[in-house]
Amino acid sequence: MVTDQATFAYLGDVYILEAHRGLSLSKWLIETIQSQPELQGLRRFMLATRDAHGLYAQFGFKPLGNPQRMMEIVVSDIYQEAIKP
Repeated sequence: MVTDQATFAYLGDVYILEAHRGLSLSKWLIETIQSQPELQGLRRFMLATRDAHGLYAQFGFKPLGNPQRMMEIVVSDIYQEAIKP
């Protein structure tokens, strides 16, 4: 979690190892995160997901209401650049 504990929180890099999938660990994790006192009353709670929209929708996450407000810098090969000889 990245948060200012006042208005905003961002959940990043959630991953359940394949050997542990199917045990509802992702649901437990999201429930645990959302119950943290520091995260109550925030105006915005965001995350990015490639394939778990259905999971996060169960916890109130929705597609961006105003995507035109969001901006990003994407460096898709950043890790490849870091390991060049």
